[in-house]
Amino acid sequence: MGETLFIRLGSQVEDKIHWLIKTNGHEEIIASGELPNADELTQLTEKSNSREVIVFVPASDVAIKSLTVPGSSQRAIRLAAPYMLEDELAQDVEQLFFAFSEQKQSDDGKNCFLAALERAQLMQWRQWLADAEIFCKVMIPDALALPVTENSVTAVMLEQQILMRLDTWQLMSFEENAWSIIATQLNQGDDTRKTINAYSPLTNIPDELLIEYLPEELPLAIFANNYSLKFNLLQGEFQVKEKRSATANNWLWVAGIAGLALVLNFVLKGTELYQLSNQQADIEAQIVANYKKAFPATKRVKVATIRSQLKRKLAEVGTSGESAGFLPLLINLEPALASVPEIKPQTLKFDGKRNEVRMQATAQDYQYFEKLKVALEKAGLSVNLGAQNNQGDEISGSFSITDKSSKGRS
Repeated sequence: MGETLFIRLGSQVEDKIHWLIKTNGHEEIIASGELPNADELTQLTEKSNSREVIVFVPASDVAIKSLTVPGSSQRAIRLAAPYMLEDELAQDVEQLFFAFSEQKQSDDGKNCFLAALERAQLMQWRQWLADAEIFCKVMIPDALALPVTENSVTAVMLEQQILMRLDTWQLMSFEENAWSIIATQLNQGDDTRKTINAYSPLTNIPDELLIEYLPEELPLAIFANNYSLKFNLLQGEFQVKEKRSATANNWLWVAGIAGLALVLNFVLKGTELYQLSNQQADIEAQIVANYKKAFPATKRVKVATIRSQLKRKLAEVGTSGESAGFLPLLINLEPALASVPEIKPQTLKFDGKRNEVRMQATAQDYQYFEKLKVALEKAGLSVNLGAQNNQGDEISGSFSITDKSSKGRS
């Protein structure tokens, strides 16, 4: 079961950063802590490498709005909504970024639910994470991760601000000296809205408000247990693309070599098959076409020299020219390598006289070398695992790999 790293950023670079790690599907906290400012986010880089990352940002920097916008399509509604808020927002619409919720029409006829914030602020948060090499696809206003309770509101104090969630799409973020104004707003309409479920001690509460204190919890733990992926500030131009894993990048070249080996093998076998027929012209055309497909940068190809050119290409990837032994061995080698992606091959050389592949590789732990050895042996290969050396953060080791059937023939 995976783990998630939750980070709560501040508005300014000097603001304190809160973080927490917990197992997905469980409320138990694995680790938590605070950083003095955004410059120290690099302390979380390693923790983020193997975990999903969810980032919360101050709701005080985000205006949460619900509107009734004329229009028959979501596209038209979302284009018009920002300009309907021009009189309510302090900044120009062009300086703001608008993120939209997929929430359906509410009982009071509202059909557009959005969050507005300064584009520069959102870019700053993303830059902090990028500078720390922390990959994050989800960013949520913190108060939007408070639980929603029927006929009451929920509140928690974080740093110097009180965060409050009144409804699915109605939030408040304020300082303690604003309680009198907040009480007036809460007393409007339904009387049941006076009850506040508080997860942390609150002071200076007006008498007209009823406070019910719940077991005290870390604010970030409350967010981590109640957030929803139905809304994400990182959308539109700020949507984050899937990151290709380091493992995938490391094995692209292996897949390329394996694919090239298959193409070359088809060429050689195709040549032998067609030489038994009287269709010499078709044979030559097919050979040339396949060679150009494998090596598109080649401009001029002569059938008479293709075999020597193929041998030279194989020599460039470390063989001795004995393609008949190297290619089948490489084909058997590739699935085993793919099954242990933690091993990162550095060099791959073929000894034609001994029909042996020698591979130098690195990994983060000694156990992966033994794991790859077992996988290679299951593939019918004979493996000699060389010494492993610790080189800083990585372990370096070597393999000598031969086909068991070739030993019997020798």
